[in-house]
Amino acid sequence: MALALELDIALRHLSHRRRQTVMSLLGVMLGVAFFIAIAAMLQGFQQDFIARIIDIQPHIVVMDEHRTPPLQPVERLYPDGAVDLRGVKPRDENRGLRGARNILAELETLPGVRVAPALSGNALIHFGGKDLPVNLIGIVPEQERKVTHIEKDLLSGTLDALYSHSNAIILGEGLAQKAAIKKDDLISVASPTGTLLKMKVVGLFSSGITGMDNFNGYVLLKKAQVLQERLNIVNRINLRLDDVEQARPLAARIEREYGYRAESWQEQSRNVLSLYVIQNATMYPTVSAILVVACFGIFNVISTMVFEKTRDIGILKSMGFRDRDISRIFLLEGLIVGVIGTLLGWALGWALVEFMGSLKFEMEGFVKTHGLILLRSPRPYLIGGGMAILSATFAAWLPARRAARLNPVDIVRGAG
Repeated sequence: MALALELDIALRHLSHRRRQTVMSLLGVMLGVAFFIAIAAMLQGFQQDFIARIIDIQPHIVVMDEHRTPPLQPVERLYPDGAVDLRGVKPRDENRGLRGARNILAELETLPGVRVAPALSGNALIHFGGKDLPVNLIGIVPEQERKVTHIEKDLLSGTLDALYSHSNAIILGEGLAQKAAIKKDDLISVASPTGTLLKMKVVGLFSSGITGMDNFNGYVLLKKAQVLQERLNIVNRINLRLDDVEQARPLAARIEREYGYRAESWQEQSRNVLSLYVIQNATMYPTVSAILVVACFGIFNVISTMVFEKTRDIGILKSMGFRDRDISRIFLLEGLIVGVIGTLLGWALGWALVEFMGSLKFEMEGFVKTHGLILLRSPRPYLIGGGMAILSATFAAWLPARRAARLNPVDIVRGAG
């Protein structure tokens, strides 16, 4: 039978039960719209956080520590022996990367890799009667700007401003706000070794990552070494890659070769990234359930139509309609509801995303934002629409199958 005739019959069936059809359309439309809005919100936050991590922080950090404690000599001598070692006293060692210059030189030869040394340590800021802890990071500005983009997040000053004063420091915006510190203020910085320096604030930065803005400060590497009393020592080597996906295998390779712990950006942010995996695993089934419930409405509408149109089905079969023609009519009804509901859902989903994007408010968690971060991408539209159309068609398939199996002789006898 001609598809046009089957489509005309399907449309007449749907228009005959107008109220139920409209309710089914609304169900599909709302399911698709909410899927688009929720996916845009959650995926937006996730991608923004990952982009900030990749943009701001080094892709790999080599640290002056080992992933597992080194074996004692007796354990190395008798690896399979029944050894009971007690009363071991840890040896006091000067922390820092041994042979850092050689490691830096070798890493600089790797293609697509940029490196920079750093010395990170705790310190205490005193200003205006307040004492604030700070993670003080000693850097070489010329190399640091190659491995991080912290300079573009500066609210005032530049990295080169660290050279403008004998004791200069750049602070995170959140840290400065805690003690009302402003640019050009003189603050006291004390290290755990007892060294105290008067330092001038030559810049403030805001990365949008709360942990960095509230605790980090930058000084020249030589100045950090003086404060920590660790001359010519670095305890970090930061790497930035042209291909961020190579961070994990390269970090493993560096750790094997040099023995020091090397963390890729994925490992450093694994807690948050794991949270996003759980979030996605929860989001998709939850929103998909809305579409499944909406498609139950389509199942009920078409099942009722099959029951009401039993006599008409018998007449159509007596006129030459085959089983697959009858089945296709009711499948078309589900497909029509799914397609129209999807189109309406796309329109409503777009409106919801734009409305949420217009909302402005301060929010501070892992990152600091001034509103909802939304992903405007065709992907949620395609996934939501595809799920809706498939679910609607499947919901129509069960009653369509039943309609195709009806025997016209039995229908006529039953009517008589």
